[in-house]
Amino acid sequence: MDTPETLLVIGAGHAGVELAFSARQQGWAGPIVLLGEEPHLPYHRPPLSKAFLCGTSDVDSLALRQATAFDASNIHLQLGVRVRAIDRAAHEVLLDDGASQSYAKLALCTGGRARLLAVPGMEGAAPPNLFSLRTQADALAIAGSLSEGARVVIIGAGYVGLEVAASARKLGAQVTVLETQPRVLARVTGAALSAFYESVHREAGVDVRTNASVAAIERDATGAANAVLCGNGERLPADVVIVGIGMLADTELAVAAGLRVEGGIVVDEHSVTSDPDIVAAGDCTVHDSALYGRRVRLESVPNALEQARAAAGWLCGKPRPNHAVPWFWSDQYDLKLQMAGLADGHDTCVVRGAIADRSFCAFYLREGRLIAVDAVNRPADFMLAKRAVAARVEVDPGMLSELAIPLAETLSTNALTKGNS
Repeated sequence: MDTPETLLVIGAGHAGVELAFSARQQGWAGPIVLLGEEPHLPYHRPPLSKAFLCGTSDVDSLALRQATAFDASNIHLQLGVRVRAIDRAAHEVLLDDGASQSYAKLALCTGGRARLLAVPGMEGAAPPNLFSLRTQADALAIAGSLSEGARVVIIGAGYVGLEVAASARKLGAQVTVLETQPRVLARVTGAALSAFYESVHREAGVDVRTNASVAAIERDATGAANAVLCGNGERLPADVVIVGIGMLADTELAVAAGLRVEGGIVVDEHSVTSDPDIVAAGDCTVHDSALYGRRVRLESVPNALEQARAAAGWLCGKPRPNHAVPWFWSDQYDLKLQMAGLADGHDTCVVRGAIADRSFCAFYLREGRLIAVDAVNRPADFMLAKRAVAARVEVDPGMLSELAIPLAETLSTNALTKGNS
């Protein structure tokens, strides 16, 4: 496999797997080597906090591709392999076991890691009953701890924290969620959605506490966490503690190799880094968004896939710039939340539909143009709105809230044809 024509992909998550297969499909004729740190087949991450945690899906159902698919596409998958360094001058990487692997082109799909909780009680090894959720192993460990009646304290009310809260309640656990911000999902959505999801969780029996800081983790004689101490002095007994306070991009290899890194590996619209022989895709990257006129780092499977496809096209001499609208989703209880665009910076929010019916959309406008949408149990509306966000449609807020006017008419058929599907 060690030839000058090798495409070497570091990271076997969504971005790495998609990049390897897309490159082969688009005509990369040489060897493709895919390196993954985890010992098992690459897998879907979104179900970890949902169906997998609840026990309604198993390990086999998580696989992104079966082993036979890698063989059929002549992609050499190496698992349980950690890369120590990149030697750009020599066009090779050094592995932890001392071996090296050369490349003609290199792809960095290193993803991210959970942000650690830095409070008293977290010195040294983490308590055995305190978890973050990034990997299949994390999900298995959490699932094994969520027994009926278990006291679970979740630190962080972002997507992952709330999805785990929903899953834990389904399993009969007693759940408390602590969030330092004034509302849940504060970093990713508007106030109306935050209020709605907070009420949904409260109705499901979750004790949601906003403006709540963590002062320390209390540990027993065995080293296990037995309580979370809050900033207001309250002590919350806990059998399980789950930390969901965001993630950090894995950029250490890129930094050490001298690539341009600014909160993530900087890539262009073709996913090319500051080294023309190195591309990058997924959670480890940042890029300048033409749609929003600023640099963004997106933590989402759709972004990982789009960047991977753009990278593969560029590597194979078939460039297709990535200008996709950012989009995300979250499953909590019986609710399907689909989000397109980035809502921060909006000056108007229009709700279409009745929040009480648990089926509605929140549209975010800036200076009269649609910049983002959150759709709850409205998949058809979401698809229309996603295209409208791409087209930066000008919208009359009054028409947008009027259910008697079809959404397609409100968002303008002519404008929709300009958007991305």
